[in-house]
Amino acid sequence: MAQKTITVEGIGEVLLQRRKGTKHMRMSVRADGTVRVGMPVWMPYKAAEAFIRSQHDWLEKNRTEPASTLITPDMPIGKLHRVVFYESETATRTTTRIVGTEARVTHPVGMIYKDASVQKAAERVASKSLKLEAQRLLPPRLADLAAKHGFTYRSVAVKRLQTRWGSCSSRQEIILNTHLMQLPWHLIDYVIMHELNHTRIMRHGEPFWSALEAYVPSLSAVRKEMRNYSPSVIPNQNAANQ
Repeated sequence: MAQKTITVEGIGEVLLQRRKGTKHMRMSVRADGTVRVGMPVWMPYKAAEAFIRSQHDWLEKNRTEPASTLITPDMPIGKLHRVVFYESETATRTTTRIVGTEARVTHPVGMIYKDASVQKAAERVASKSLKLEAQRLLPPRLADLAAKHGFTYRSVAVKRLQTRWGSCSSRQEIILNTHLMQLPWHLIDYVIMHELNHTRIMRHGEPFWSALEAYVPSLSAVRKEMRNYSPSVIPNQNAANQ
């Protein structure tokens, strides 16, 4: 995947990403306010810049009140955990710990959850919580769906990925992103079936999507819904398509 960052007057920095199999330009605004445009590999960057300018009003609307990038008290993490902040009179530094369903962040008196060092610790323990959940829940889910639909695979690993929800190698080795635990279960199942489908058809294209449609009801709607998310401890985002 080739990518390039450009600066568009009145909008700022935009990440352009060329992807194989992409037929149209698709713009999204991530939770942190980053603007991203996915585009076909054959399309010139100038065309993407013109598209971005044409979407100026949409961007203004969706960036006026960007989603919070803060991890807040009692924020749900995955399916099982929530972040809890504790103020301690004896603490000299910020520490983290997972206790039951609590992803705990303990910080010294005088600090608040919005402080950069506390947020960094909260992100760290939230990511650890997601990994624990993913290791516990995703491999069995993969095994169940594979058995149900007659798929086989060599191995499965759970890792924190930056931009992809999952992958499948030519050796049928599947990797699933820990941040999948932030998605609704029907979208998690979509990603799993997507990777299982790659054990039979490696490349995206009409044969791949036609085969996947047999296992994912309302595939088109599910793919559209997936565009509202990106891998993050705060995953929800808005998206515009062309």
